[in-house]
Amino acid sequence: MNYELDAFGTIVAAVAVLLIGFFTVKKITFFKKYNIPEPVIGGLIAAILTYILFKLFNLNVIFDANIQQIFMLMFFTSVGLSASLAKLKDGGKALVLFLACVIGLVIIQNAVGVSLATGLGLDPLIGLMTGSITLTGGHGTAAAWGTVFENTHGIEGAVVLGMASATFGLVIGGMLGGPVAKFLIRRYQLAEERPDSDEVQELGNEKSAPFEHPRKTRLITANDAVKTLGMFSLCIGFAYFMQDFAQGKWFEMPVFVWALACGAVLRNVCEHLLKVEMFDRCIDVFGNASLALFLSMALMSLQLWLLADLAGPLIIILIAQTLTLMLYLYFVTFRVMGKDYHSAVLCAGQFGINLGATPTAIANIQAVTNSYGPSHKAFLIIPLTGAFFIDIVNAVVIQSIVAVFS
Repeated sequence: MNYELDAFGTIVAAVAVLLIGFFTVKKITFFKKYNIPEPVIGGLIAAILTYILFKLFNLNVIFDANIQQIFMLMFFTSVGLSASLAKLKDGGKALVLFLACVIGLVIIQNAVGVSLATGLGLDPLIGLMTGSITLTGGHGTAAAWGTVFENTHGIEGAVVLGMASATFGLVIGGMLGGPVAKFLIRRYQLAEERPDSDEVQELGNEKSAPFEHPRKTRLITANDAVKTLGMFSLCIGFAYFMQDFAQGKWFEMPVFVWALACGAVLRNVCEHLLKVEMFDRCIDVFGNASLALFLSMALMSLQLWLLADLAGPLIIILIAQTLTLMLYLYFVTFRVMGKDYHSAVLCAGQFGINLGATPTAIANIQAVTNSYGPSHKAFLIIPLTGAFFIDIVNAVVIQSIVAVFS
């Protein structure tokens, strides 16, 4: 039996999940100690409850997918509206190096998936479904490519397999990103953990990147909030228009990419051509709020029984992918990015990008910096890499590998 919640019910549930996450992390030292984000904890508790309802009472709780997508688009729009050319220049060489690290892992993920699938007697394309398609691409990419594999390549159950693999990635990406960074920080004595404080401080005029300093107060006016909301609405409306207009054409892209691209263009046209002051504090508030709500909704909507249905060989592949990512972060990304505190924070972000989703990556680095101090470099690099560049790279890599096996 299905029990559906409408948009308002879904928002209420997401806020409740967030509050549960905040309370749990505050009260249970383990979660705080290992920098696991509050939306991840709250979302997983909710997902476990829905799993129990499904198994014991055959009750499937369905949340409103449209409102979840709206918050996702708001998050990616905030990334675009924060993508000032001046901030892109601040990323500089570090952005290029980190992108190279992420691209390298995308290639390795597919090599591991295809090799293990072949060795276990499975179709190589099943290995691809447990590679960058689902782990880096997430649920949207998994659904799209799963349909292609079922209809074109005869891989039965590819969509379900993709959803299960993406779910695994989202859960593990949110649970282990913080602990990986903490291990690197403590092993190399890169920073001291700051004393826990619930004090909310006002954000002054210091240099800030998107989603940085999420716990600090940002003073905004109603006028600024309305103007910023108008820009968000414009970007999201444009994204939906382009999704329909580009369907089936060579320039078809996921709807969130259009929202991000429109935000980036709007930001730089207003800032550099029209000389209009941008309301960065409003953008940051809307971005952080939509990030927390979307991540809560995504996790509480997980159908964990899909993970229970994973066959043994697929579990082996996914565990191998997780271990491969950990080793890659330790031996490659951490060293390439400078072997310092910022490198450790970037590793937490990459754990979310390559084993979860961009919102998970942001939540990971927020959890780490809340405990150890700011990392302006990470907040410049992670949103742009995870929200824009990686999807282009992933699409090219996937297309190339599929062409080989076609």
